[in-house]
Amino acid sequence: MSGELVFSSRYCGKSQKRLDEYVSDITSFTRSHARNLILDGRVTVDDKEIVKAGYMIKPNVLVTVISPPPKKLDLNPSRREVPIIYQDDDIAVVDKPQGMVVHPAPGSYGDTLVNSLLAQLDSLSGINGIVRPGIVHRLDKDTSGLLVIAKNDEAHLSLQKQIAAKTARRTYVALLDGVIKGDGGRIENHLDRSAKDRKLYSVSRSGSGRLAITDYCVLKRYPQYTLARFDLQTGRTHQIRVHAKYIGHPVVGDPAYGGSNAFGLDGQLLHACKLTITHPRTGEEMTFRAPLPEHFKKVLEELDSKYGGDAVDTDKI
Repeated sequence: MSGELVFSSRYCGKSQKRLDEYVSDITSFTRSHARNLILDGRVTVDDKEIVKAGYMIKPNVLVTVISPPPKKLDLNPSRREVPIIYQDDDIAVVDKPQGMVVHPAPGSYGDTLVNSLLAQLDSLSGINGIVRPGIVHRLDKDTSGLLVIAKNDEAHLSLQKQIAAKTARRTYVALLDGVIKGDGGRIENHLDRSAKDRKLYSVSRSGSGRLAITDYCVLKRYPQYTLARFDLQTGRTHQIRVHAKYIGHPVVGDPAYGGSNAFGLDGQLLHACKLTITHPRTGEEMTFRAPLPEHFKKVLEELDSKYGGDAVDTDKI
């Protein structure tokens, strides 16, 4: 089978598990991308090719994922530039603006982060497919902040392993509705697609879905809002937004999950402000920070001016 080794890992769970779910967990691929790899014969279980996404794997089997051969990109570069925080031959760290979709999809095929990267970077990894070159992890369209981009396949594999092993650390800051009473805590449950709207997610009452763990702490309280820090221990779709709703304090500007919008915002006040990774080639631990975008700072300045107190220096979180 031609292609690059993406991952080879023994399943250490205590019960059987769907193959597509496990592949998604160990690679950080989306569930749909994992399913496509399986259907294309790119996944083996104990060296046996499996082409059924719902195949149930047993504990201690060896699961191997092979990427398809690289294909020529057929996407148009974008003239819209994205701020590059750091770049070398292996990785780039960018500050994605609010309102930008990460990769092409129906309805947003041209003005995406990937299109901008094609214009700004000299190379991108090919492991994650034609429409997701270089993309190791994602942010929602209306979430701003830091993303690390892989410029070659070796870097991509290393970064994927760091995310799967939870050694890559991601920190966010958000303004929440209401006043959180305690100083912080941990939210741990399972997330699954919402039965009411399949584009959204919700906490699973039955325990199905994917484990999601978020740590949070209060940075500042206002009479109607709370500025909070979130540290991801897992990276599920919409994780912070769902967890904020779960504790009764949705993200301001996020009506999809119950957030208010008294400030006339175009999206949620959620920003990926800090990212720590190990460099794929040198082994050096590197930490990057991105300041709050102007629309977020404007809201905090308005609240600080109205209610007083010391402003939080979010650049030092």
